[in-house]
Amino acid sequence: MYTIMLIVFVLGYAAIAFEHQLKIDKAAAALITGVLTWTLYVLASNNVHEVEGQLLHHLSEISSILFFLIGAMTIVELVDAHEGFAVITDKIKTTNKVKLMWIIGILSFFFSAALDNLTTSIVMVSLLRKLIEDKKQRWFFAGMVVVAANAGGAWSPIGDVTTTMLWIKGQVSAGAIVQSLIVPSLATLLAPLAILSFTLKGDVQRPMKSENAEHYTDPTTPFERNFVFFAGVAGLIFVPVFKTVTHLPPFMGMMLSLGVLWIITDILHRRKPSEIRHHLSPLGVLQKIDTPSVLFFLGILLAVASLQSMGQLGDLANALDNSIGTDTQNGVYVVGLIIGLLSAIVDNVPLVAAAMGMYEVTETGLFMQDGTFWQFLA
Repeated sequence: MYTIMLIVFVLGYAAIAFEHQLKIDKAAAALITGVLTWTLYVLASNNVHEVEGQLLHHLSEISSILFFLIGAMTIVELVDAHEGFAVITDKIKTTNKVKLMWIIGILSFFFSAALDNLTTSIVMVSLLRKLIEDKKQRWFFAGMVVVAANAGGAWSPIGDVTTTMLWIKGQVSAGAIVQSLIVPSLATLLAPLAILSFTLKGDVQRPMKSENAEHYTDPTTPFERNFVFFAGVAGLIFVPVFKTVTHLPPFMGMMLSLGVLWIITDILHRRKPSEIRHHLSPLGVLQKIDTPSVLFFLGILLAVASLQSMGQLGDLANALDNSIGTDTQNGVYVVGLIIGLLSAIVDNVPLVAAAMGMYEVTETGLFMQDGTFWQFLA
């Protein structure tokens, strides 16, 4: 059964990696893989109650991540529903390519630290449609958005889902991750921007002013837009502070922020027609969040947890220790580089989840909280 579980996991992982070729959503493959691996594990076990206890233990940790993501996505969608990001983006007037590239890059970098890199990429690419007429030029700027958003997400505990996973599980702390990674992250942003400053010439062509029929325009006042934007961003930034002060799981702080913003929007729109209120409240926004991604995380994290409980991840960690030597800093860097290279080909969430299952947080050394391995992995 040990080997069969590995085969099922590899096949499921392959289905995830080739979702576009197979035309099967990765969430479906992940959910099936997660359930099948646990089913095989319980069939191979002589103690059903022990397996059930392990499953519930892992499910509590996974749920913390999922509730955190649901709360964060709802807050971001709520701000977007109010056109809140226009507070900043409407101030961009330049058409010079170099200046615009720097503005877009820096905005993406800092937005990503507060929102997350995927949401930032979506928001900024949407913004580029309003700033640049030429499609090929938009693609070029969108490439810089992706680089900047990934760089910005790396140094924030809420900027990237994998960093969030490490933070929630206690492998890294908010203060240490910011202090250690903000300079390397800035270098990752500034290096391509500096190179592009010497290669970009001329101005971009702005699109003609017209009402965009593809996007819903909410009947909100400038005050409402600004208030919801700043309340939403403040709520996201509040989460690490809440965890530091209370030592409660981060999803508790995220739920508190969502609840406060929910009350704010209900009060702001209480006199508007019910249809408008619905679109501007979390009730309407919840229909827009990326539910398939949440289900994908659930499935793949369950699958990885089953391999951790059965012992495959521990055996893999021992094999790496014997072949590479993770008791040295160079060995840790090699393992981190392998994971990084693999994440360029396949999804990084299961890779980080596997690494978290392979190695325990130690009191001292390379694997302690905020140790070399975890920061390099982040």
